[in-house]
Amino acid sequence: MNLNNIEILQKKGVNIPNPSTVFIGDDVDLERISPDGVTLFSGTKLTGERTLIMPGSVLGYEAPVSVENCLMGPGTKLHGGYFQDTVFMGHNAFGSGGHVRTGCILEEQANAAHTVGIKQTVLFPFVTLGSLINFCDCLMAGGTSRKDHSEVGSSFIHFNYTPNQDKATASMMGNVHQGVMLNQRPVFLGGQGGLVGPVRIAFGCISAAGSIIRNNELRCNRLIMGGTMKNASIRWRPGVYTRPGSILTENIYYISGLYALKAWYCFIRTLFTWDWMSQALVSGLQKNIDICIQERIKRLNAFGDKLEVSKNILLQKGKAQGSQALAAHDAVLEKLSRASQIFDQAENDLKTPGPDGEQFIEYIDIQSIHNKKDYVGTIQGLDESISIIGSAWLKGVEDRIVNAFGLEVKSKKQPG
Repeated sequence: MNLNNIEILQKKGVNIPNPSTVFIGDDVDLERISPDGVTLFSGTKLTGERTLIMPGSVLGYEAPVSVENCLMGPGTKLHGGYFQDTVFMGHNAFGSGGHVRTGCILEEQANAAHTVGIKQTVLFPFVTLGSLINFCDCLMAGGTSRKDHSEVGSSFIHFNYTPNQDKATASMMGNVHQGVMLNQRPVFLGGQGGLVGPVRIAFGCISAAGSIIRNNELRCNRLIMGGTMKNASIRWRPGVYTRPGSILTENIYYISGLYALKAWYCFIRTLFTWDWMSQALVSGLQKNIDICIQERIKRLNAFGDKLEVSKNILLQKGKAQGSQALAAHDAVLEKLSRASQIFDQAENDLKTPGPDGEQFIEYIDIQSIHNKKDYVGTIQGLDESISIIGSAWLKGVEDRIVNAFGLEVKSKKQPG
C-alpha cells in the first residue's frame, strides 16, 4: 500500500528521486500534496491526515525528515529532522536536525538554521533562529523584511521549566497588536545567551552575547546586558513561590496576546486564501492558535494548583495569615478562581470584532481582492493611520482580558 501511495504521487508529478527510501503513511490524504514543484528526497517520512504540502515545497534535502500532521505553505523547505503538528505559512526554511513539536506556527519567511528545537512557539514573518537553539514556549515578533528581521543568536536557550516543576513560563518578544503590522523595530537576542521565562521584551531591544535575561524590558530600543551570577549558596524552599503575582501577570499578558492573534487569524488571514489548499492552511493556523491558547491555560491552571501547595507550606512554617507572602498568594489564587469565566468571555468576545475591527477588516478585505496571495505585501503597504486602527482593535482584545484580571494595562505606545 505504501508503494502504491508513492506511485500515485509520482504520477501526479511529485518529484521523488529515490522512491524506495520514502515512506507515505496510509493516513496521509494524497490530495493534500501538491504536485507543483514539490520534492521528497531520500529519507522522507510523511504521516498524519492533516499533512498538507503546497507548491514549491522541498523535504529532506540535507538529511532524513519526518513530518507528522504538518501544514506546509508554498515554498516551505524542511531540510532534515522531526516536525509535528506545525503550520508553516510559506517560504520558510528549517535546517537539518530540527525538532519541532506540537503547537508551533512559523509565519511567512520565518526561518531556522540547523539543530533547533521549538514547541508551542509562534514566529512572526521574517523572524530567524540561528543554530543550536532551544526556543520553546515563545512568541517573537518584530522586523519589516528579510533584511530587517528579529533574530535569535546561535546557542541560545529559553529556560521554560522551573525548579517548582511548572511551565507557566512563556515569554514574548515584541507584542501581537503592533507586531502583526510588520512595521516594528526587530528584537535581537545575542548568541550563547538565555532567557528565563516568563518575561517580555520590547521592540528594538538587543541582548548582548552571553547575557541571561531574567527580567522584563518594556522600554524600546535598549541594550540588555546580563552577566554571570556571583558565587553564592542560599537556602531554597522547594515548592514555595516567591513572586506569584509576577508569574500571573506575565502569563495573562501572553495569553491575551494569543487571543488577539486568534482574532487576527479569524478575521484577517481568512481574506488571503485563493484555493482549497490555502483555505486548509489558514484553517490549520486557526487550529494551532487554539492549541497554543489551551496549552497556556493548562499551564496556568497547573501553576494555580502548585500555588495552593506553596500556600500550605507557608502556613505549616508558622507564617501569619496577614504576612506579605500569604497575601500575595491569596491575591493570585483569587484571580485564578475567575480565570475560566474570563477566558470563556474572551472566546465569546471574539465573535464580533467591534467598530475598530470592522473598519480595519473592511479596508483589508478591499485590499486583498487585488492579490490574495500577497499577505505580507498588503500588510506592509498599509498607511500608518490604517495600521493604528488595526492595532487599536487588537489592543482592545488584549486589554479586556488584562482588565478582567485586575492587572495594569500598559497604554504607552511602542515606537515603530
